[in-house]
Amino acid sequence: MSGPRRGATLRPYLLVAPTVLGGALLLGYPLVRNLLISFQHYGMAELIRGGASFVGLRNYRTVLTDPEFWEVVRRTFWWTLVNVVLIMVIGTLVALMMRRLGRGMRILVTSGLVLAWASPVIATTTVFQWLFASRLGIVNWVLVRLGFTSFEGYSWLADGTAAFTVLVLLVVWQSVPFAAITLHSALLTVPEELYESARLDGAGAWRIFQSITLPLVRPIFGLVLCLEVIWVFRCFAQIWAVTRGGPGEATTTLPVYAYRVAQSLHRYDLGSAVSTLTVLILVAVLIAYFRQMFRQEADR
Repeated sequence: MSGPRRGATLRPYLLVAPTVLGGALLLGYPLVRNLLISFQHYGMAELIRGGASFVGLRNYRTVLTDPEFWEVVRRTFWWTLVNVVLIMVIGTLVALMMRRLGRGMRILVTSGLVLAWASPVIATTTVFQWLFASRLGIVNWVLVRLGFTSFEGYSWLADGTAAFTVLVLLVVWQSVPFAAITLHSALLTVPEELYESARLDGAGAWRIFQSITLPLVRPIFGLVLCLEVIWVFRCFAQIWAVTRGGPGEATTTLPVYAYRVAQSLHRYDLGSAVSTLTVLILVAVLIAYFRQMFRQEADR
């Protein structure tokens, strides 16, 4: 191979090399370090003076035999299911609505979605805390004016179900814009002639969505679904900022549980084991989903 030709072949690899190296350092080192700590006895003393000892799978046995861990796993799956279903349903409806809007209104709605999506997580979380404040919160004020007097001074974050509901609303609010904008972009690739032909044949809105829209945007739909599962499953900042996993353990999911074990008990080894198990559970769920999706694609 001549020199210029070899250079042209290597150029793409050289261009992506800085990104690959940066990603390996920023993501790979914490992952390897976390995995290493999960096989050690690593408490506050080892953090200060070093010299952590290797304990094999003891930390994993401790975590996996703890009933509280499995209760947190169950709650994390429930948390992910509720949020992702709401995000995908509302995001799809908003995307379908945007397709029917005129140019000016569509730009206005898209701008609003981008602003909501681009808002810092902590800023949006703080606004929600103000909205649901027991005193001077606008949600309680509106509910009382509508006749629900039991919400006078109601503390949303003192009840497990209510706190869970507030966090679901917060995460859905922050995630719907991305899903809606991405799905709307995918809908724009569907030829309008297909819809017109279906309407001439007498197909209704649900039939058109089921037979035309969904099959054509299925790859993008699957991608958005996977990303939302990942983001919701590992959600930490919103939960920690609003409830810190409480009241009690009502809003403690796996990321929050790992942080509480590591920071509250200074058991960084157990926290690392929980974090590693969280990643493995998430990977197993995504592999199962991809296998199911590929099997359905192969059957068509």
